[in-house]
Amino acid sequence: MAIRDAVETNLEIKSYSSEPVDVEIRRSILDAARLAPSGKNRQHWRFILVDGDNLVELAERSPTGAWVANADFAVAVVTDPSLSHAELDAGRAITYMQFAAWEHGVGSRIYTTDQQAVRNHLSIPDDYALSAVVGFGYPDREIVGRKDRKPLDEIAYTDAFGQRLSFEESAE
Repeated sequence: MAIRDAVETNLEIKSYSSEPVDVEIRRSILDAARLAPSGKNRQHWRFILVDGDNLVELAERSPTGAWVANADFAVAVVTDPSLSHAELDAGRAITYMQFAAWEHGVGSRIYTTDQQAVRNHLSIPDDYALSAVVGFGYPDREIVGRKDRKPLDEIAYTDAFGQRLSFEESAE
């Protein structure tokens, strides 16, 4: 799958089939996170793969993520909170995982948790922050079409906020 196709078709999925994701695909997804860029190449993120009954435990520790109990697996992303770029690095790793998953037809979704309850459940050390948890699995329905997004000229500007976007070549 071309990257542009993945960008245009990948959607947040919270309803999954019972089909298991092969271990090599799981490995590929985690490896994509490992290959993501990180500030100053610190590679401070850590990834905790959660599956089986532990998914139910995660679902019980979330105000919005009951659906994760039906995912095939989830990945908790933990980072070094002393770094100003920790959350940015977590986001980059998550994006890489989501696109690697989508290449194999595996959907994903980020969700919120009761931070302390999940930290305790996953034995996350005090010197790491729980940045996010992402559920993964095969969608239970066919995903078709393109995303419903605002036009680029409504959300992007040239040179300063509010200045009409222009890709016209300047006459020099």
